[in-house]
Amino acid sequence: MTGLPARPQAAVLAQDCADSGAGAESPSPDRAPKTDTAATPIPDGRWPRLARLGSLATGVAGGMLAEGARQLASGRRPRIGDLLLTPANARRVADRLAELRGAAMKVGQILSMDAGDLLPPQLAEILARLRGDARPMPMSQVVGVLDANWGTGWDRHFARFSFSPVAAASIGQVHVGETRDGQRLAVKIQYPGVQRSIDSDVDNVATLLRVSGLLPRGLDVAPLLDEAKRQLHAEADYLHEGTNLRRFGALLAGERDLVVPTVHGELTTRSVLAMSWLDGEPVESLVHAPQALRDRIATRLFELFFREIFEFRLIQTDPNFANYRYDAAQGRLVLLDFGATRAYGEPVVEAYRRLIAAAVAGDRPAMSTAAQAIGYFKAGIADRRRDNVLDIFACACLPLRHEGPFDFGRSDVAARLRDAALALSTEKDAWHTPPVDAMFLHRKAGGLYLLAARLGARVDVRALSRRFVDDLPSRCRPSDMSVHA
Repeated sequence: MTGLPARPQAAVLAQDCADSGAGAESPSPDRAPKTDTAATPIPDGRWPRLARLGSLATGVAGGMLAEGARQLASGRRPRIGDLLLTPANARRVADRLAELRGAAMKVGQILSMDAGDLLPPQLAEILARLRGDARPMPMSQVVGVLDANWGTGWDRHFARFSFSPVAAASIGQVHVGETRDGQRLAVKIQYPGVQRSIDSDVDNVATLLRVSGLLPRGLDVAPLLDEAKRQLHAEADYLHEGTNLRRFGALLAGERDLVVPTVHGELTTRSVLAMSWLDGEPVESLVHAPQALRDRIATRLFELFFREIFEFRLIQTDPNFANYRYDAAQGRLVLLDFGATRAYGEPVVEAYRRLIAAAVAGDRPAMSTAAQAIGYFKAGIADRRRDNVLDIFACACLPLRHEGPFDFGRSDVAARLRDAALALSTEKDAWHTPPVDAMFLHRKAGGLYLLAARLGARVDVRALSRRFVDDLPSRCRPSDMSVHA
């Protein structure tokens, strides 16, 4: 196949992969994009993307008129909020964000994860779909991105390359290829225009959601949106993610049951990340696996989380379940997606160590001091508000206070945390937005709690944490086991 022009050669490679499963494996159904998400071109450039959002606003307005006419015809006097928050309008927003991908889609994902409990149910439900519902870009755009990053004739590196993505997300999609020397690669290709459209996309989507009334008037999403910009700029630099992969690969080099992909440096650029292909099935699909396996997987992930905080001081902060896969043949966990990796300084780490130890011991003054050091409290906070925040910390530490394996499947701790945070957040002057480091750490911890609950796992979190928190008491007094009311 050598010597053929690049584009015909690419067509041959595509056919080879259709016949042979990309030279790696036939992608399992759980890795393939949903069949109802056809490939659509990604609008590239500020004005085409803004025009799509403008047409969305028109569609929302049209939906309001139609819904108003329907309610009037049925003898009801419509309210403006009811007209805005229809399932049809929420679906219009989600579908257009999925079409735009990039930062526009990421805003919807972040809002659904970090503010989902504060959103109207119709919007929260539809935005939640964005966490696993991205439409792949067509082959013509894939080839264009690869030509721009690898140069024409890039197919000389490959014996096979599949143009059908095995996964598609907010800022990129993953393809499978086999190099001429037999290496199986996962190639993450960034959607065109993502890096230069981040700030404008975030601002435009936030304005649209606010003006349309799809976000509650009293909800302050500015800190989330500012962080979305910073996070996206980091995630959109695949050279940065490659560096994070190498760092975690070195940190976990001696682990037999944890593995991260190996970066293929020659083919990695800011917009294309080439790495070794690792087999595995989604961890969240193991809900019917033997209890012992589910417990072991969750235990290893909690242990890794504690090591990230207190040993590495480097945390992969993306809580998406899809970032964890299980390779049954090798008996190991595959860790993916290190774009949202964050380094933590010693003062923050030590403050969290003190906060955990104090929460387990039931020492509320020490908890307050540690939380103040992290930056949770603004000056002059009322004692009642401070106690509300400390109650949330105490609730979050219930698994650490429990002697023996904590049964996440039977626990309501996640729901209690959600309800407490929602009650506090609706009081506008209750507390200020915590520091960015804290927001990311909370997101990761919350994701682990939810995954453990999904698996119905039992984890001795207390025993794990004692390895990293030196002054953790060996036992809790019975009076310490309840959260302050």
